[in-house]
Amino acid sequence: MSNILVLNSSLSGEASVSRLLVADAVTELTQRDPGATLVFRDLAVAAIPHLTPESVAGVRAQATTPAELASRALSDELIAELRAADTIVIGAPMYNFSIPSTLRTWFDHVLRPGVTFSYSEAGPKGLIEGKRVIVVESRGGLYSEGPAQAADFQEPYLRQLLGFIGLTDVTFVRAEKIGYGPDARDQAVADSRAELARLAA
Repeated sequence: MSNILVLNSSLSGEASVSRLLVADAVTELTQRDPGATLVFRDLAVAAIPHLTPESVAGVRAQATTPAELASRALSDELIAELRAADTIVIGAPMYNFSIPSTLRTWFDHVLRPGVTFSYSEAGPKGLIEGKRVIVVESRGGLYSEGPAQAADFQEPYLRQLLGFIGLTDVTFVRAEKIGYGPDARDQAVADSRAELARLAA
């Protein structure tokens, strides 16, 4: 029996392609592991607070004030969910060539020195290892190849953030060209569903 952490970050509700495909991924995974434990985090509906000058020490230093202690408690909770997971499924739409601020804020609380990564003379080392990550990316255009690839600040950024804390077994499922019209959207969804089924198998 495995533990699956599911993160959604799209603001588009039922119209969201990434949410649709994240649900498909969960269905595929649980069909093969019916006893899996699921933990859901909807970062758009229940947004994690941005760190502020009053709260940042709770994640980056020593927590002493009520605001710092609150951010430390939330960071502890999010990291515990991450540590407990065997598989992490992340829905990450492309917003302004990068990721939603809601997802970035989750990373702000999870990337914690001495807890999820450490520094030494050899450089940084991720402390969260041995987990599988499936990232569902939705994109209005084509960014995996061609002239727009240079404007992709979504996938390289996510790969860096995940790898920094030790998550290197990462697969990106890209639903691209969904802004090209209904037919292109349907084709992108169908292709991504086929890829998710293959990954789950």
